[in-house]
Amino acid sequence: MIQERFQHSGESVSRWFEIVLDVVCLMAVDIIKPSDPQFKEVPDKIRNDDRYWPYFKNCIGVIDGTHIPVVVPRDRKIRYIGRKGVTTQNVMAVCDFNMCFTFAWAGWEGAAHDARVFLEALRRPELGFPHPPRGKYYLVDASYPQMSGYLGPYKGKRYHLPDFRRGSSPKGKKEIFNHRHSSLRCTIERTFAVLKNRWRMLREMHSFPLEKQVKIIIASMALHNFIRINARMDMEFKPYDDDQGLLPLNEEESRVDSLVEEDDSHHTREMEEQRDRIANLLISH
Repeated sequence: MIQERFQHSGESVSRWFEIVLDVVCLMAVDIIKPSDPQFKEVPDKIRNDDRYWPYFKNCIGVIDGTHIPVVVPRDRKIRYIGRKGVTTQNVMAVCDFNMCFTFAWAGWEGAAHDARVFLEALRRPELGFPHPPRGKYYLVDASYPQMSGYLGPYKGKRYHLPDFRRGSSPKGKKEIFNHRHSSLRCTIERTFAVLKNRWRMLREMHSFPLEKQVKIIIASMALHNFIRINARMDMEFKPYDDDQGLLPLNEEESRVDSLVEEDDSHHTREMEEQRDRIANLLISH
């Protein structure tokens, strides 16, 4: 299509695609990062919503993984087969409450567990993961280890929003907490939905070398942020801005909770106490 539109050869189109891709990936370094690096401001989404304020005033964002199709040689396919039986990359991302990505790491095999990718990101300083300051935290789901700075839900209780919509309203402090946690955490599911709806290539990846497929994902996330920051109105973001309760049609992330054992450490107890404090506040109001 590009060859026909600009009347250039496939070789020229491919060469310039690669040049522009590299430039946008360089831009990603400057645009996929927190807008408030010190996390001093309370996000508007929390401050302006009685469901979350003041309970989640120290929350700075959401962490999750998403799977994006990948094309790999036959001898490497097994490692890249994800939950749905197709070859994918497991992409770890952090987003803020303006639906912008603040960290992204692509290239992991589809078979890699979210918790493994997460822990590796924390261990590697060269990746520039935006660690939460003391007293602040990210929201994570039950597939992540509960540790200082990362607040997960109560296990063994209803959590995903469709479960509450199909059944009764939340009962007891643990379900009430899980419902609020889930409704705030789904910001990242909505963000992933905008990303994939806009860039068809992320749903139907072509057989580029693996390194280029990774770059395409990062470049798409950088352009996603650029549009969010600079566009007055955007048709992909608009449905989610108009309806704060809107969930993606294919809610990929509402999967069965992983059986991750919680480490009985000081860090775990610290976040358990934080979770209990919020739950007690929620049920008392």
